[in-house]
Amino acid sequence: MPLEAYAKARNAFRAEVMAHKKNRHVTLGEHVRLIFEDEMTIRYQVQEMLRAEKIFEEEGIQEELDAYNPLIPDGGNWKATMLIEYEDVEERHRMLAQLVGIEDRVWVQAAGHERVFGIADEDLERATAQKTSAVHFMRFELTPEMIRALKQGAGLSMGVDHPRYQATLDPVAPAARESLLRELQG
Repeated sequence: MPLEAYAKARNAFRAEVMAHKKNRHVTLGEHVRLIFEDEMTIRYQVQEMLRAEKIFEEEGIQEELDAYNPLIPDGGNWKATMLIEYEDVEERHRMLAQLVGIEDRVWVQAAGHERVFGIADEDLERATAQKTSAVHFMRFELTPEMIRALKQGAGLSMGVDHPRYQATLDPVAPAARESLLRELQG
């Protein structure tokens, strides 16, 4: 949307996106949250970025689209923003040093199938040998058999399997499961 049109529609669109996002959050343990992205959540992020940066020229708009479009699932995968959340700053710094590699240990599983570990940070490296980042972007590639099983009612679970952080959510809440299944083709 052009900036002027977005300014008029922003409050209503924001309310719609926030309601939509409610069923796209999955909490794994006390400190890890996955926010599953889709076309609507990414469109909102692009609009907000264009607004904040006052970008209205075609070239700048295209740069934002090129940056954010890879975060939209393609029908055979889920894409998520992973947040590692510790309220206390000192504890957060300490834990990010202990959780190096956690971004490679987050998984989803359709009942009766193998775990699918997320592919993290394909756009740029967000971790070092000394600490991980509090934010990661991940992609979960599902096989056609997994998609078929989920659409036929197979259970969905998710978790983190890291030496310093273990969490399993089994099953994923029905509302979140249904929201995620709408992204899958097959």
